[in-house]
Amino acid sequence: MMTFEDFASAQSFLLIAGFVIAFIMGAVVNKTHFCTMGAVSDWVNMGDTGRFRAWGLAIGVALLGVVVLEMLGMVTADGSYPPYRNGQLIWVENLIGGILFGIGMTIAGGCGNKCLVRIGAGNLKSILVFLIIGLVAYFMLNPFPGSDKTLYSVLFYPWMNPLAINLGDSQDLGTLLAGADNAKITRLVIGGVLGLALAWLAFKSKDFRSSSDFAVGGIVVGLCVLAAWYVTSNISVNIDDQPYSLSQYYSEWDMLAESEAGKPALGAALAPQSFTFINPMGQAVGYAAGGFNSGLLTFGLMAFFGVAAGSLAWALVSRTFRIEWFASWADFTSHVIGAGLMGIGGVLAMGCTVGQAITGVSTLAIGSFIAFAGIVLGSALTMKVQFYQMMYEEEASFAKALITGLVDLKLLPESLRKLEKV
Repeated sequence: MMTFEDFASAQSFLLIAGFVIAFIMGAVVNKTHFCTMGAVSDWVNMGDTGRFRAWGLAIGVALLGVVVLEMLGMVTADGSYPPYRNGQLIWVENLIGGILFGIGMTIAGGCGNKCLVRIGAGNLKSILVFLIIGLVAYFMLNPFPGSDKTLYSVLFYPWMNPLAINLGDSQDLGTLLAGADNAKITRLVIGGVLGLALAWLAFKSKDFRSSSDFAVGGIVVGLCVLAAWYVTSNISVNIDDQPYSLSQYYSEWDMLAESEAGKPALGAALAPQSFTFINPMGQAVGYAAGGFNSGLLTFGLMAFFGVAAGSLAWALVSRTFRIEWFASWADFTSHVIGAGLMGIGGVLAMGCTVGQAITGVSTLAIGSFIAFAGIVLGSALTMKVQFYQMMYEEEASFAKALITGLVDLKLLPESLRKLEKV
């Protein structure tokens, strides 16, 4: 437990730690070309699973670490921000949000994390992508000016919310299978088996073992996610020899603090958490709109800055920093559409390729697995549609390309194929 004598010191440590860990992640992701969209692309288009195995390894490392440290009382994933283990399973939002995010990241050429890495490496296109994601994500969660309506409340809440399933205290596999009393040991068993299986699947491949970048990228990203869980779970403020977590201190601010000075604007963001990048992009928009008020700084926002800074540092050291801009209006349009879909999908799914597929899955939350599957499906299917429309041109209508892509992914029977396999 990292204990501080006052809230300001504890919060400062939280923010600095978020930046430093994310800085390491950004540098390593840039160096190793760790890319989740690229992982799906390599698999779908070339049958190359190297980067997909690296993604799986990152999940396995984070998952193993969380279930072990949670068993030891060193990580607290219950009551996290966002609430991965919430007893309300918003499966429709997880699935549709994941699919939309997968489509968006494919059209825009990368996920939220990759967007930040590219910004650091000099890609100006990614700045526009970030701004659109951030703006859309912000208004998905915050009211429009002069209104009490959000984009989410207008377009999605009325029909999605009634479809949520109440699973009781928690939606994590440990609690669902063994009950709250035996949840930790059950998570340890399930997480241990899954984590080791993912590591074995990665290293069993000769091609994977032949590239140190795959292993380094997967292991470091997984450890960074774990490190964030550990740090955010173990910061406390000492009040009369009684430790208060940052969330506890915030909830009792009027009793513990001498004034409102230094009180963060968002108490939920002080809970245990790890890396996710779509909501922090929305927070970045709010931070700028709020006049860069320090009360709006969060762990996620500092992680946002850290990834971009780490990527920039590696780009400068390796002399790979390059200014890039749109090649055409079509390129511009696809990035705008893709960014908008990522902003909507990332909020609905409650995370991105890191926020749900690695951080969320490390909590063994069912919704995270659903979101992960949706992201992969949306991305893979978009690539299939793009491929068939490119190969067959006018003959390949969107419907034909979509049905054929679903057949290729074995989600529809071969008898329904509309275009010959290339």
